[in-house]
Amino acid sequence: MITLERRDGFHLKLSRVLRESTSHKLDLYLFVPAELDLSAEVISEQAFYHHAIHLSRTYYSDRHQLPLVHSRLARRSEPGSDQYRLSLSLYAYQYVVALERSVRELRAYLRESRGDKRREARHEEATALEARVEEVLALALDILKRLRRSVPERESLLKYYTNIDNYLSWFTEQRLLELLAQLPREADYAGVRRRLVALCRAEAAHREAEEYNSPRVVEDPTRLSNKMRLLRRLIEYPLTLRQRTQELGGGEQKAVKALATAVVMIFVSLGLLQARESLGDITLLFVLAMAAIYALREVFKDDLRNTLWRLLRKGRPKWRRQYLDPTSQALVGRQLEWCDYQRYAKLDDSIKWARKRNLAQREEVVLHYRSSSRLSPTRFLSGYEQVRETLTLDLSLVARLMDKASHLVYRLEGEEVSRERVERRHLINLVTRERRGDGEAVIQRWKVVMNRSRIVDIEEVAVAPRQERGQ
Repeated sequence: MITLERRDGFHLKLSRVLRESTSHKLDLYLFVPAELDLSAEVISEQAFYHHAIHLSRTYYSDRHQLPLVHSRLARRSEPGSDQYRLSLSLYAYQYVVALERSVRELRAYLRESRGDKRREARHEEATALEARVEEVLALALDILKRLRRSVPERESLLKYYTNIDNYLSWFTEQRLLELLAQLPREADYAGVRRRLVALCRAEAAHREAEEYNSPRVVEDPTRLSNKMRLLRRLIEYPLTLRQRTQELGGGEQKAVKALATAVVMIFVSLGLLQARESLGDITLLFVLAMAAIYALREVFKDDLRNTLWRLLRKGRPKWRRQYLDPTSQALVGRQLEWCDYQRYAKLDDSIKWARKRNLAQREEVVLHYRSSSRLSPTRFLSGYEQVRETLTLDLSLVARLMDKASHLVYRLEGEEVSRERVERRHLINLVTRERRGDGEAVIQRWKVVMNRSRIVDIEEVAVAPRQERGQ
């Protein structure tokens, strides 16, 4: 399954876990309204691939204690700086991912349970929420205590511990404050609120007691946020697989260009010989005939080359991506990628079924991204057999095509007419299809509402089951 989150601005974050050593295929379809006039001439496939699609893969494990075991073994064997940093980063990253998922589930639970306004229902909801929050807080506190139980004495190791402890403390506080901001104000939730506030204040006091951040940084939210974002990157750096991207077809493109030139020159030479036989010596008429033949060469050479290139590359991958272990530099995976515009009539029936278009949407432009990858777990970091892939989709290129204007909506309130200015928004549909090996494909769909300034909202739409046809 793929999870989709909205990030700042125009960014969507798609996450999935690649488990087996079999092949993994992902298809991503972006249905853009026709009124935006999107086409290959406006945004080329290459431009969309390089500017809108960003991939990263990090080591991942469902066994949440595994990074802790690595850390303990590292301490016993008096590790070097690199090994200690790797072990501690694994532990921290596993905690960050787990807390993000837990808080996201709690927020979803709050949104789903707000519809019932009965007093008994609210009390039961608050009791259930308090139990779930207590479980999350207990796990978070236990993980943080384990981390802080043994502070390294060596100066070369202490700086890594300080950075990670600083970030995890701030990250825990931010995620809990995010949950706290969405809690209802009713008295039923007072206990949950007090518990969250107490833990947030305890983490803030911990950072102040350890003097992790200067007073100027603490008082400036922008500087503090930027510092924590840098610490997050430092945590992920030793865990993120290195990438090498290669554009395919370079040699074939040169061969096609040479072939097209050779074919055209054959006809040009034959034309010149025929003109020489027909017109005799070099005359003005012969010069004009030569000029016409060379003009035709320039016209048809590019057309022939482009036609041959399209026929040769049709349906074939355009890029190859290689993944390397950040420590050993061993090759741990390969991936082929496609990115192109597609006609709705050419889409698979399963994708058409998931989209459920009506007559008003028949002119949508479809942008398609596809990847096919295979991993080699035997070359992974010891103890890890899967990776977490994060695909960040930047829709700012599409947002530039949107109109910034607004319009008025009139409503009748009693005997008076009121008017309200509303912004213009556009609905973009995102459909994904994921297949692991020979297994059944999993299709998901989201509605993405956005305007010229930002992504307003995302909503997952349930896709009715349908028998997947072979492809």
